[in-house]
Amino acid sequence: MPEWAFLTNHALVLSYLAKQPSITAREISMAIGITERAIRKIITDLDEAGYIYKRKIGRGMRYRINPDLSMRNEAHDDIYIGDFLEALGWRRRRRRSRAAENSD
Repeated sequence: MPEWAFLTNHALVLSYLAKQPSITAREISMAIGITERAIRKIITDLDEAGYIYKRKIGRGMRYRINPDLSMRNEAHDDIYIGDFLEALGWRRRRRRSRAAENSD
């Protein structure tokens, strides 16, 4: 493991949740190399700050990103989380039109 990295653990967790909305805390823990308890704390932080939405599906969770919040840094407050995640390879979910939603 390198001595330092460009992304914080919060950014890494957010990135994993964005790319794999049904990923578990254990899977993220194994990928990042920090404890599952630390992952759960980070997910709670992201949820409470409004960066993610959680929805229970069966025994698991499904995560959705709020791409319209800015970075939590004064030097980068003009950069939105969605833009940041896109730079890391995330693809925004296309919103369904109202007509398509009403026809379901």
